[in-house]
Amino acid sequence: MKPTDPQKEPPLNPSEEVAHYDDALIARAFRWSTLALGILILGGIGLYWFLNRKPPPSAVKVTQISAPIVKAIPLANLPKVKFTDVTSSAGLNFTHNNGATGEKLLPETMGGAVAFLDFDNNGTQDILLVNAQSWPGATHPQLTTPALYRNDGHGHFTDVTAGSGIDISLYGMGVAVGDYDNDGLPDVFISCVGTAHLFHNQGNGKFKDVTSQAGVAGSAKDWGTSAAFFDYDNDGKLDLYVGQYVKWTREIDFEVGYKLVGIGRAYGQPMNFEGTFPYLYHNNGDGTWTDVTAASGLQIKNASSSVPTAKTLGVAPVDIDGDGWMDLIVANDTVQNLVFHNQTNGTFKEIGANAGIAFDSYGATRGAMGIDTGHFRDDDALGVVIGNFANEMTALYVSQGSPLQFADEAITEGIGPASRLLLKFGVFFFDYDLDGRLDVLSSNGHLEKEINKLQASQQYLQPAQLFWNRGPSPTGYFVPASAEQSGPDLFQPVVGRGSAFADIDADGDLDVIIVQTGGKPLLLRNDNQLGHHWVRLKLEGRSANRSAIGARVTVKVGDQTYRRQVMPTRSYLSQSELPITIGLGQAQTVDQIEILWPGGSLQKLSNVRIDQTTSVRQP
Repeated sequence: MKPTDPQKEPPLNPSEEVAHYDDALIARAFRWSTLALGILILGGIGLYWFLNRKPPPSAVKVTQISAPIVKAIPLANLPKVKFTDVTSSAGLNFTHNNGATGEKLLPETMGGAVAFLDFDNNGTQDILLVNAQSWPGATHPQLTTPALYRNDGHGHFTDVTAGSGIDISLYGMGVAVGDYDNDGLPDVFISCVGTAHLFHNQGNGKFKDVTSQAGVAGSAKDWGTSAAFFDYDNDGKLDLYVGQYVKWTREIDFEVGYKLVGIGRAYGQPMNFEGTFPYLYHNNGDGTWTDVTAASGLQIKNASSSVPTAKTLGVAPVDIDGDGWMDLIVANDTVQNLVFHNQTNGTFKEIGANAGIAFDSYGATRGAMGIDTGHFRDDDALGVVIGNFANEMTALYVSQGSPLQFADEAITEGIGPASRLLLKFGVFFFDYDLDGRLDVLSSNGHLEKEINKLQASQQYLQPAQLFWNRGPSPTGYFVPASAEQSGPDLFQPVVGRGSAFADIDADGDLDVIIVQTGGKPLLLRNDNQLGHHWVRLKLEGRSANRSAIGARVTVKVGDQTYRRQVMPTRSYLSQSELPITIGLGQAQTVDQIEILWPGGSLQKLSNVRIDQTTSVRQP
């Protein structure tokens, strides 16, 4: 069959022709509809663009702005006052024994206390160094005791511990000094891990342990810390406050089992241990004491758990509101600080939160260690300085018009940022350059020897800090001193704990001692060559306690007024000298001195000679 010729195909029949025509119409209509739809879509897009178009950018206008002119704040002209390490040359040959053998028991890293005292009443400041001991069952136990050093009056010391009566082995922590029986000789109380000890000064360099008959031993389960003699009821006899840290035993420590990554077993944090109550002992006047802690209102409990709140490391007895009755400010570790306001009837009211001292500015607790109080400004405001844990600033609470209202001004006064990194223990106010204004010293040191493995910014051994008080300034009263001004010896890295001050060489300026846990002390002689004058007062009470603890002294020099309180309890676990030193700067006369004795009697002095010690007996 031949293939069909397409040019000669037969025509379509009528029905086929109609169907073909309809298909053509549909195709044509579809094409026009598609075209119209496309036009509508494009038009819609164009309309949307038109309605939402952004106006063309305007020309950039450059406005010339002049930077504000900041008034230049003159740099502080820090005085050059060198501190010289005289530990060895002065005759101190002492090493603190904390009993550490690698078990990491918490008390091992918390001790180290010192007291300046004139135990033989010859007018010179001697030194008592508190020691601990080896733990029971130690493989190689060390028989260690506190050490008593007599001052020859020129800053050289002789070890007179043997036969003194203080040469007994104990796990000592804190020390308090005061003449509790008003016989003219200072007595010594040592708080301990375990029962405490009270040593009565017999004269001739001898002490007698009178703990049992006095009734101030406490409990074998105690962990005593900072202690203070003070007369809370103004009866002329020194009473005794004894702070307690945490509920602790060797077994509890191992149950806590605190560990650090990369280190292993470590010293436990205080929040892992229960709090404790302090002791307040009333002096009966016959060599015995009565425990009045509960009756006086000092047993504060946690509102939710009903366990003791306090984990006390530091205490500052001070008359906060100037009513003539001694109050207590208590520095607690990781729990709120406490303020006990004396109600003048043998009881205290805790007002820490209302007073603004319980917490930091954000309502948080801190690791509070040492504490001191002083009038550091050119007014009657009271300052409360508290050394806190590493990465927590030193606190500086200042009264705000009302004597019972405080605010933390550490940042604005220049102490806060500079102190943040270090772990602060012993802090105190003192006038190291004798210009009349109170400066601040802080002794520092960490808990863990290997802390640098975990925190590159931290070291076990840390330098002290010295803050010079330059007076009113837009950037605060305090300026950190450096080795350039105060010499390198003061800033030697140590495991600093307790610290204290005294004039050890009778030249008028205040020398410093810093003690270590498990190490040697650092005795620093103040080599002040500024030519500043001074007044030194040694007070003796009659109707008031003989140590004059709590007496307030006001010195007027021209338009300046300097305020001091007789109080050896300062810093961490430690005691400074009882005589008070007031720097006069270039002034060569004193206009007036007023002494407000405990109990309220006022005494005025005139014609007091400068650059020497004046003994003052209460009328």
